[in-house]
Amino acid sequence: MSDTAAITRQGGFRANSRALVMPLAMIALILMMVVPVPPTLLDVFFTFNIVLSLVILMVSLNTYRPLDFSSFPTILLFATILRLSLNVASTRVVLTDGHKGTDAAGQVIKSFGEFIIGGNFVIGLLVFLILIIINLAVIVKGTGRVSEVSARFTLDAMPGKQMAIDAELNAGLLTPEEAKRRREEVSREADFYGSMDGATKFVKGDAIAGLLILAINIIGGLIIGMVKYNMPLGKAAQIYITLTIGDGLVAQIPSLLLSLATAIIVTRDSSAHDLTDRVMLQLGGGRAWYPVAGIIALFGIIPGMPMMLFLAAGGLAAAAGWYGNKLKAADALTSTADAAAIESDEDEMDDKILLEDVSMRAPLMLEVGYALIPLVEDDSKSALVARITGIRKQVSRDLGFIIPAVRIRDNLSLEPNAYRITIAGVIVAEDQIVTGKMLAIQGGSSNVVLPGEQVKDPTFGLDAVWIDKNERTRAQASGYTVVDPSTVIATHLNQLLLRHASDLLGQDDVQTLLDHVSKTAPNLVSGLVPKVVTLAQITQVLKALVAEQITITDLQRILEALAGSKGREIDDLVEAARIALAPVIVQRVSNPKEALSVVTLDSGLEQIIVQNARAGGRDSGMIEPGLGRKLLESFQDQSKLFADEGKTLVIVTAPILRRDLSALVRQGIPDALVLSYREIPESKRINVAAVIGATD
Repeated sequence: MSDTAAITRQGGFRANSRALVMPLAMIALILMMVVPVPPTLLDVFFTFNIVLSLVILMVSLNTYRPLDFSSFPTILLFATILRLSLNVASTRVVLTDGHKGTDAAGQVIKSFGEFIIGGNFVIGLLVFLILIIINLAVIVKGTGRVSEVSARFTLDAMPGKQMAIDAELNAGLLTPEEAKRRREEVSREADFYGSMDGATKFVKGDAIAGLLILAINIIGGLIIGMVKYNMPLGKAAQIYITLTIGDGLVAQIPSLLLSLATAIIVTRDSSAHDLTDRVMLQLGGGRAWYPVAGIIALFGIIPGMPMMLFLAAGGLAAAAGWYGNKLKAADALTSTADAAAIESDEDEMDDKILLEDVSMRAPLMLEVGYALIPLVEDDSKSALVARITGIRKQVSRDLGFIIPAVRIRDNLSLEPNAYRITIAGVIVAEDQIVTGKMLAIQGGSSNVVLPGEQVKDPTFGLDAVWIDKNERTRAQASGYTVVDPSTVIATHLNQLLLRHASDLLGQDDVQTLLDHVSKTAPNLVSGLVPKVVTLAQITQVLKALVAEQITITDLQRILEALAGSKGREIDDLVEAARIALAPVIVQRVSNPKEALSVVTLDSGLEQIIVQNARAGGRDSGMIEPGLGRKLLESFQDQSKLFADEGKTLVIVTAPILRRDLSALVRQGIPDALVLSYREIPESKRINVAAVIGATD
């Protein structure tokens, strides 16, 4: 225990020590501006400044992405303050002790000044001014413009990137953890480029400050030397200009290096290569260098031109082209080897079977052939992914629970134009569409035959034809309903979700709904579950309701009905819930002020069905197959009549027959509504449109 405690204290001490580095460094920089610094320390600090600038430049050259050096704006700020602090400290030394000679401000300033001046301080001054102009007018100005544009475009693109991430998450292409990581990366990218836009102003201000400090040192030095120390103009100029140029140069070289590093960061792209590899791969190759070699060689044979020099340059260009081709070939070979290694690793991994490999990964899945991949890509103009997201939200609102995300993936085993929809691990639909064309669905009054591939509408089984886009206006004028391929898939998925939604409702989903209701009705939930009914029973009741497309949004009303039910069998609980929801069910197909048009079974036929079932000892499956076919045909005929009036077929029967009759009708008329007499509100007027099984 004591050793562990000692290690913990030591780690905490190191962490605290690292945390103190930056504050102490900032205090030292501020003190350097106001406290005199000896020439020896100035030499050390100037050398450290050059080393720091070179390190920053090398890191900028070797990062793959700008975000890999996300601390660059802050480091640039500290480096700028360091350089300005050194300028202030060296200016104090130059103006205070400059009369003693060129070595008064330290060996670094003296060496740089004498090297650039070379015995002529006028030429040295002009060279130094040129360096400042190059830094300020070329590098800094261009870097600032690139940073400004990059920040603007990055911030403008941020909402679109966030929407793309949400769309991929809703489509099941991303896990929540991947989506969170990508959102953080988008946010970091926006923060980085916004910071870089401001950081370039540091570089520009530093260059301008260097120019002003140069003027102050020269003018102030000449005045001090001539007035205070009675020095001749020539001698004062030689000493103070030498020191000023040395001081400015030892500061401007790091400034120039940092400007280059900033320019490299803001102008480079994000790739899997470092900058050197990227430049060599893109500039190499014979297609560029061989023509250059030929042109330079032609210049060499022109009379008066330096033949040997141009011919040598042409030879070097040809050699560069040959080396570039060789480098590209090696890079391609490496990429192939890497791909083979990856495939080999995957083959080795195939030997290991994990639970995830054999379990169902997504309750909802849309698989597409390779020809339909453009419909589900991020840049797809059809917006199929957005439509699917909208469908999920709408079905969730209609039924009262959250529909899981739809996972979209390509399946090479499908036909190119085919798609497959899987719900709860079961393939519920598989059909084909034709990309680049429109599906014209024939209306009841349309007699015009359109040219194209005759098919059946995947959703409703209606006669349809795939037509060219330029035939759309004609088809609509002829009474056809024209939709694009994305709408075909989305509509098909919508209908399948409504029909099979009960397969997606599990006990975990029901528990989530109960937890939500318990916030407003805690006593109801705690008194009902599990004392009166179990979670499994409630799940079966809700699944039975959803199977007939009855919303469970008002779960509190359903729970109150279950609590008051006399029977505890599932059928009794379902009937109690349906009676409680009767006003909601009926208003789905009929306005409050209008009469409800219904179709009923003849009472004698109902009694015969029930008596025969009981005589055979059956409590379910009461309708015999032969009679069921005849009844379904009659109901389908009535459904067409109702559809012509824009109404939904509503069938009313005895409570004991309702479940079996509903199961029969849904086989041929999925949208039909089968009610028992008890489920019709007393205040609702009834209009019997037809009686099935009645004898004239």
